[in-house]
Amino acid sequence: MSATGTPGGAERIVRTTVADIARMHADGQRIPTVTAYDYPSARLADEAGIPLILVGDSLGQVILGYETTVRVSLDEMVHHTRAVVRGARRALVVGDMPFLTYPTADDALGAAARFLQEGGAQAVKVEGGRRTAPVIETLVRNGVPVMGHIGLTPQAIHAIGKVRVQGKTRDQARALMADALAVAEAGAFAIVLELIPEQLAGAITERLRIPTIGIGSGPLCSGQIQLFTDIMGLSVDHLPRHARRYLHLRESIAEALHAYATDVTDGSFPGVAETVRMDDAVFEEVLGRSPLDRADADAGLYDALPLDRDL
Repeated sequence: MSATGTPGGAERIVRTTVADIARMHADGQRIPTVTAYDYPSARLADEAGIPLILVGDSLGQVILGYETTVRVSLDEMVHHTRAVVRGARRALVVGDMPFLTYPTADDALGAAARFLQEGGAQAVKVEGGRRTAPVIETLVRNGVPVMGHIGLTPQAIHAIGKVRVQGKTRDQARALMADALAVAEAGAFAIVLELIPEQLAGAITERLRIPTIGIGSGPLCSGQIQLFTDIMGLSVDHLPRHARRYLHLRESIAEALHAYATDVTDGSFPGVAETVRMDDAVFEEVLGRSPLDRADADAGLYDALPLDRDL
């Protein structure tokens, strides 16, 4: 992501592309990635220099209060993607394709079109390895950049049973390596590795030419992704083991709201600094109490303005 000068001297914002991400990976740069859901968080991430922002379907739990990501609709995802795109002028924005919007290539093309055309995203993300590879290939062939996602795939939580590390046995680990290779060969520009043992994530990263973006998969990935709400300490539920709080905003916000409620209750808010007054002489005219009004009233020209009448 960058900004360049224009002939008139104004700054021209240049959005990060999948080619830029590939270049970062080739140069050995680690890729910080954030999951954001709205305009203010996207703007803050963008201004901080985050090159890659995912509008994750985790918004179902984090923002909408659902129990899982399964209930998130395509309309909801497109709505939040639009907000993120408005906030992020430099970062590459990836829209997370929600549950059952890409069972076939045709379904995937329709959903991806909405993300790019209506939402303004520059890429989409799909969960799954070998089973999803044909969908990824179709999307890429039709000009849609795709990010893959293997390991723990939250949309399959009802089949998995619970959130847990994937790939700890020999067969599971080999299956995940095959999934990663299939996603890369299908044309994905990057792949998320979620809740995979550190050694396995490192082995997958070594074998791929595309960057791996880890979450709960150790430091050997090409980049890392965390939820904006976890980074800022806004999460309502417990913090996952793989996350790290860099601020504790939830506590600060709770204190601020309590202070606000107290000030309203005791009458100290709003004060002089938050209050606007009009010119007293004009106000007197509004009420019909200016010297001219009194003179006209004394002359019987009109009655004083009744205060109980609608203006």
